[in-house]
Amino acid sequence: MLVKTFGSAVQGVDAFTITVEVNVGSGTKVHMVGLPDNAIKESQLRIATAFKNNNLNMPRNGIVVNMAPADIKKEGSAYDLTIAMGILAASNQVVLDKLQHYMIMGELSLDGSILPLKGCLPIAIQAAKDGFKGMVVPHQNAKEAAIVKDIEVFAVHNLREVIAYLNGELKLDRVVVNPRQQFEEEYEKFLDDFSDVQGQQNIKRALEIAAAGGHNVVLIGPPGAGKTMLAKRLPSILPPLSLHEALETTKIHSVAGKLGPNTGLVSKRPFRNPHHTISDVALVGGGNNPQPGEISLAHNGVLFLDELPEFQRSVLEVMRQPLEDRSVSIARARFSVVYPAAFMLVSSMNPCPCGYFNHPDKECVCMPGVVNKYLSKVSGPLLDRIDIHIEVTPVEFDDLIEKRASESSEIIRERVVNARNIQDNRFAVSKDMHCNAQMSSKNIQTHCKIDKPGSILLKSAMKKLNLSARAYDRILKVSRTIADLACSDSIQIEHLAEAIQYRSLDRENWGN
Repeated sequence: MLVKTFGSAVQGVDAFTITVEVNVGSGTKVHMVGLPDNAIKESQLRIATAFKNNNLNMPRNGIVVNMAPADIKKEGSAYDLTIAMGILAASNQVVLDKLQHYMIMGELSLDGSILPLKGCLPIAIQAAKDGFKGMVVPHQNAKEAAIVKDIEVFAVHNLREVIAYLNGELKLDRVVVNPRQQFEEEYEKFLDDFSDVQGQQNIKRALEIAAAGGHNVVLIGPPGAGKTMLAKRLPSILPPLSLHEALETTKIHSVAGKLGPNTGLVSKRPFRNPHHTISDVALVGGGNNPQPGEISLAHNGVLFLDELPEFQRSVLEVMRQPLEDRSVSIARARFSVVYPAAFMLVSSMNPCPCGYFNHPDKECVCMPGVVNKYLSKVSGPLLDRIDIHIEVTPVEFDDLIEKRASESSEIIRERVVNARNIQDNRFAVSKDMHCNAQMSSKNIQTHCKIDKPGSILLKSAMKKLNLSARAYDRILKVSRTIADLACSDSIQIEHLAEAIQYRSLDRENWGN
């Protein structure tokens, strides 16, 4: 008897439907075709043992399982439940009525319990597009799948529950999630706040500008100056995720298996902080079975690279293209996938190996030329792609013990949101542009016009600081953001002057 059940495969951050055809006929062996990987081939042992432990009959006839389309590689253990239902239906142990209307996926344990799967959200989106009535998924993935309102989602714990539901012996309650309510309940909760930081007003100002315009930042200063502390508080002043951004972010984390059990929508902007021993594949994504890297997991959020020069140079260089394109393409011989990577890069570094070059009190003990050699670990092209370079100096003792309340993240965030609203109106006609940092050269010419005194000032700065043409564009973008924070329609000379000072740590000048 031939039976068809349905699963799904994830490629990139999108999914496509897989039809699992199970035929129980003559012979004694189990044959799996359709380019299954080893995890799928091993499923016959998991299924047979789960059947035995739940008093179900495994057909002794020959079984052929075909996974269509047959020319695409199928990977992972999430097809266990799909294949098991096909075998049970083909051997008349499950009623066929619901199988053609439901997508059923999950990994089987030997005792029949069902384990979670990766990529449940994109699978649910595709199931709704393909007209399925509902999905039967592990209970850990139910809230994630239920974000898609156009499809019924039923949560199951074990094999017996699935069989009873399909046979009409058990009624399962549909899992219902209100994404907007969950989103509004969670996004305001932050443990770290800028009110905890004493002093460092100029650094807070630079981070406020970065958050308002989506600009990349590098913090450079001695150990203990507060670089990491400040960077970790940046998400608390970023604008809240929109529902669309939250859905995009959730899809990526779902595909990577980074969502916790019983988690629905990601409601906070991601903050990723990889160690400096990370490989280039782990950072940008890829592998034999391509998975999103840290830059994609930071999509719509912050990627924080602490101790930037300690990262391998090859790792840093692979970020150059994603920083410009806001996506990364992973190409293989038979296919390619594109992962979104619209992230803010925030990095920190010491000015030299000993950490005390240019320190107001402590003397640098590095040999001549060592500072330039240390800074050269970060290439000029990468530094050019970082809009704001800011020096972090140690906090004075009087500032540390001062009890005066510092400005809270909530207050700073209001100004940032107001500036972002101005940018939303400015770029309303563009679907791919949401903040000043994303402006192209053509947009810069349109929205970043400067008067003659400003042009003279910028020309002088370009010569003295030996800045590149890309740095010129970055200065104009940052000055546009400063003007937005000041609610100014035009870029004034004071906005330009402040933006220029945030390029003062360019490598050619800092090391001299």
